[in-house]
Parts: sequence; C-alpha cells; structure tokens
Amino acid sequence: MPFCQLRKVSVSFGGLVALDAVDLVINHSEIVGLIGPNGAGKTTLFNCISGTQRPDRGRIIFNGRDITRTRPHQRSRLGIGRTFQTVRLFPALTVRDNLVLGCHAGMGTGLFSDGLRLPRSSIAQRQAMGQVDELLDFLRLGDVADRNAAELPLGQQRLTEIGRALATRPRLLLLDEAASGIGKAEAGDLVDLFRRIRRSFDLSLLVVEHDIGLVLDLCSFVYVLNFGRVLAAGSAAEVRSDPAVVEAYLGHVEDEPATAREATVAALG
Repeated sequence: MPFCQLRKVSVSFGGLVALDAVDLVINHSEIVGLIGPNGAGKTTLFNCISGTQRPDRGRIIFNGRDITRTRPHQRSRLGIGRTFQTVRLFPALTVRDNLVLGCHAGMGTGLFSDGLRLPRSSIAQRQAMGQVDELLDFLRLGDVADRNAAELPLGQQRLTEIGRALATRPRLLLLDEAASGIGKAEAGDLVDLFRRIRRSFDLSLLVVEHDIGLVLDLCSFVYVLNFGRVLAAGSAAEVRSDPAVVEAYLGHVEDEPATAREATVAALG
C-alpha cells in the first residue's frame, strides 16, 4: 500500500481549475519530485496534502488513513511536515527557539501543563532540548544557534525552517522551493542534505522545485504538472525524454532569452 496517495484530487477557484483529477503516489522512504511551469498547480497540491486547501473532489490517503477532511494541525501530528517557498520563521527568535517551537508542536503536553511546569511537561521539555541540539548538529547550525533568525543569510534561514519542520518528527516532509534564492553551490549542498534526511530520519520527501536539474538529480520518481493535470510521471530518465514535458517547458520559456531556453533543454536532456 502506498504511504501517501492522492486519488483523483480536483480543486477549482471560481472558473479556474487548479488541479484536475490528480493521482499521485509517494512510497515509504522515497524522494518524489514535483515540477511544472508557473501556475501548473504545484502549490495547490502541496496545500491539499498539508490541509490548508480542501479538495473539491477526490481523496487523500496517508499511512492507510483518509485525511481528506483532517485539519492541518491534526495532519502535523499524524506526521506531515512542510516548508514554504517564502521562508516563514519567527525572525525575532533565535534559531534554537524556532526549532524548539517545532518540537513543541509534537509534544502533546498542552499549554496548561507547560504553564504549571508539571512533571510530564518538564520531561518533554528536556527531551525537546536534546532533540534540538541533535538537529542543530545535523544541519550544522550550531555556530548560529543563539542568533536571531532575521540576522542570518537566506541559506541558513532555509536550513532553520527545514530544522523546524524536522522537529515536528514528520514521516512525510513537503519541501516547497527550498533552493529558491540561493546559489548553485548551496543548491548542490541541499541535494546532499535531502538524501541525508531521508536516510537519517527514515522519512519520505515530496520536493517542489523550479530547479529542474536538482529535482531530476535527486528524485527517484518525478511528476510533471501542467495546467492542473499530470502531464508525465516516471523516473528522471523517462521524464527527461518525454516530448510533452520538453514542449511544456519550452513553451514556458519561449519568450525568454536563448540562454534560458538552452538551460531548460540542458536540464531536461
């Protein structure tokens, strides 16, 4: 049985069809990529899985459970974590405190016991601090752990957001444009990091990226969305050689400089 599955999921906004009967499967401990031109429906699909967007039709199954109508915070407790295209940290808090907040979401102790410092809460707090120290070491953020998130360069902010998502102890991690706005060297480091995350935390990843080359290099299976529909699905080699995918991306950049078109062809081919 697939670990996470979308079955004929459709979403419309007025007369605009954002997702049209989308089927998608993520297996346990698998890295799956999701690519497509702007407006293809990638973020809407992410929002459906995380729970911030309810499908008009279709079902979402996670770990054998129908979560189509489950609220976002409940999905987080079930093991779905995510990052965002635009970094969403608490800028006035330290890196460490941002990660602690992620741990707190999975503690299950409640504000009452936390406020009264009941034994159960104290034990959970100590466990959370230990988990945070491990994450800081894993992400190589120890040197900036006590700096405010707002003071950090974008690359370290993105690592902090990934750390906060990992602190919720997800079983499926949704990564939305994690390489956006960072340099090629840092993007290469992200590929290595995502592989380490899969191995070390034994979780599945769904990766949305505009960097086509990164996705095709990283992911064992890739879905291509276009106008809300699955245009292609398969291994990186199959997606690279699919004429419909090449046409969709060439159409997307046909009005851009030749260098942009060449880069797209190179990434796909």
